[in-house]
Amino acid sequence: MIKAVLFDFDGTLLNRDQSVMKFIDMQYDRLNKCVGHIPKETFITRFIELDSRGYVWKDKVYQQLVNEFNITGVNWECLLQDYINEFKNNCVPFPNLLIMLEELKRNNIILGMITNGYGQFQMDNIKALGIEDYFETILISECEGLKKPDIQIFKRALNQLNVGSKQSIFVGDHPENDVKASKNAGMKSIWKKDVQWDNVDADFIVDDLAEIPIIIKNLNIK
Repeated sequence: MIKAVLFDFDGTLLNRDQSVMKFIDMQYDRLNKCVGHIPKETFITRFIELDSRGYVWKDKVYQQLVNEFNITGVNWECLLQDYINEFKNNCVPFPNLLIMLEELKRNNIILGMITNGYGQFQMDNIKALGIEDYFETILISECEGLKKPDIQIFKRALNQLNVGSKQSIFVGDHPENDVKASKNAGMKSIWKKDVQWDNVDADFIVDDLAEIPIIIKNLNIK
């Protein structure tokens, strides 16, 4: 019997690729006085390359951009602060996010979240999607002093939810940090498909968040 579903955030609930594209497009326009000497497409493309899908923090990204493009009207610290202040205003959810969460709650499934990242920054983004109240616990790596794929962060979340690993399933997009790590913690896993990877060894694979309640319902019928 599955009693709890736990989620990753970036790339699973938040469409991070679209959110980043929306943000950097807006940042270029907002700071055009300082970066307008760079073609917009060049600025956006290089930011996305350096960002490496969120695995490089933006202090490094903006330092590189300032050096490469000879940006003089604004320093990297101000660009970083603009990112911290404004990213939450550009958050794009994956389709059917709220419908999926509502259905799981209606079926008395306990919900949790485990996400790597900076505490207040991640919480601002979670709140921007209007989903924080659906979750009984939200663990953010900076606040916990642990990060995925360390299985201890999964065990901590399960303890807080008061459920066993065999009663839980984890949904995420990253093959190592989400799928393999949650399985190592004794949980079932759902891989939220991402074009960056294939042949991921998950218990279930979904394209759309709306598929998740169906999987849980079928598991609980058995």
